[in-house]
Amino acid sequence: MRDFKRCGRITIKAGTSILTLPGGAFSKKKFDGLGTQILELMRGGKQVILVSSGAIGFGMEVCGFKQRPREMTVLQACAAIGQGKLMHAYEQFFSKAALHTGQILLTRDGLEDRSRFLKVRQTFEELLNRKVLPIVNENDTVATEEIAFGDNDVLSVHVAHLVQADLLVILSDVDGFYLKDGSRVREVSSEDEIDHELVKHLRIKSNEKTVGGMKSKLEAAKVAMRLGLPLLIVNGHEERIVSRALAGEDVGTLFLPGQGDKSSRKKWIAFAAARCGILVVDDGAYRALRGENRSLLASGILKVTGPFDRKDVVEIANAQGKVFGRGIVRYSSRELAQIAGKKSESIKDILGYKYGDEIIHRNDLVVWG
Repeated sequence: MRDFKRCGRITIKAGTSILTLPGGAFSKKKFDGLGTQILELMRGGKQVILVSSGAIGFGMEVCGFKQRPREMTVLQACAAIGQGKLMHAYEQFFSKAALHTGQILLTRDGLEDRSRFLKVRQTFEELLNRKVLPIVNENDTVATEEIAFGDNDVLSVHVAHLVQADLLVILSDVDGFYLKDGSRVREVSSEDEIDHELVKHLRIKSNEKTVGGMKSKLEAAKVAMRLGLPLLIVNGHEERIVSRALAGEDVGTLFLPGQGDKSSRKKWIAFAAARCGILVVDDGAYRALRGENRSLLASGILKVTGPFDRKDVVEIANAQGKVFGRGIVRYSSRELAQIAGKKSESIKDILGYKYGDEIIHRNDLVVWG
């Protein structure tokens, strides 16, 4: 049963197609429709955070491109040209209602450090307390493959997690996720359902103006479920679709939140923190970590891939190579190369010192799958 009445903080993701005509040109009618929906929510007491695409599309129009450029420098130039135009359009619209907007441009590395993550969260809180609409986009002008989010579906989950939103609404071109027989999936309750059922029904379409598509939305949904965040995919071209969804109308596809650990720090470990290496563990450690809420000991480690230092976040994989968790290590990769597979009581004899029996304490560990 859908009940969003208590959702006080909502993140909305609007892709390029929600703001443009089929040929890629900016649509004032669509833009005003989105703005009107957000105004209605804010006037109703909701706090809204908007993740908006469109900067590169604006820049492409100025530069006369008919297809999305492939070169990173050209894409970054289009973003630089278009971002100001996009924000100007939003500010013009909301200032007429005596509201204002604030621009936040993000790259992945800006959230991977815990202290920077918390400072960005404080900025969002200040904007929301002042009843300013935060408008977020990837900082395409400086983003490289190593620090890019990849698409705004993934970015929107980062943002919803960052601001501790009650709901993430992704505005799509379709009414939700459809099976090949034409039936709409109304609710999805687990990652396994995505991996084993929904992926079989994906229809891949090329789009020259955007990146993403339903495949990226499913990937974003899996992470949102892991973070305990409800995610709703709806048709962004329908009138008042967000308000209708919040009122409980049966629209779109809802991905229900998982029941994992809800602590902010563990969510950061699981999703936002930079992963610096991989620890492969044996079957006994795999069972203990997943089913018994145990810490990881050196004796259960089969392989260490680095380099990484103490207090870095690493991924944890089973013997078959499946990543099932992440955690903060108490020993560096150099140290672990010497003590992997050894009993805890022998650590001090091998290294000459000891930080503790646990390689990753259960309080610094997140597992799934």
